[in-house]
Amino acid sequence: MSARVSHSLLDPWIGPKLQGLYPHLHIPVWFPPEGIVLAGHVSAAAAGVGLAFSTTTWWGGLVGAAGIVGNHLADCVDGTHARHTGQCRNGGELLDHFTDPLSFSYYLIGIGVACGRLDWAIVALVLLFAVAILTNIKAKLVGEFTLATFGPTEFKTLLACLGVATATLSLIANPIVSPLTFLSFAFLGLIAAGAVQLPLQLYQSVREVNDKGGAPDTSEWRLG
Repeated sequence: MSARVSHSLLDPWIGPKLQGLYPHLHIPVWFPPEGIVLAGHVSAAAAGVGLAFSTTTWWGGLVGAAGIVGNHLADCVDGTHARHTGQCRNGGELLDHFTDPLSFSYYLIGIGVACGRLDWAIVALVLLFAVAILTNIKAKLVGEFTLATFGPTEFKTLLACLGVATATLSLIANPIVSPLTFLSFAFLGLIAAGAVQLPLQLYQSVREVNDKGGAPDTSEWRLG
């Protein structure tokens, strides 16, 4: 298994606090950690729906933010539950890593719907999955699963704040900018940042796997 290293700015602050809630959740010992992963995934889907309504209703952004927080809570306690109940399984880790980028795709599609720009959402999804694929391939070659300084926790926090801000603008009688304008500019900013970050991360990753990776695989494909 790859070693896990996080350079996240927020993980040291948010992670332990959410993990500290685990005893108060009273999750049954028999309940599989995979169930927590799926519950977090459902919460992410609800967040995507909420974000889709965030520019047309006052509650959409709040539902989006709450769903993102619920997803991250599940992401923080599923491993804790697995370790405390002796249910650590490779399948559970696979399911966790499989659902993470899907959860982010719900958020981005929701924002794209709210802005009326599914074309922007498609660009954002391409960037998202490119980063996810790059991260997983690098982890395989180097033996270390690394989270960047601005990683999943920071991204979720930013999206949750956008949801709350959009909801706040929806509740103000005469806001300086409309919720649609605000969210559209924020979405464009996220896409631009991702477009700049991806080639830089790709360049750094290629150098890292060349420096730290094992011997290159020179074997041929076995057919049949």
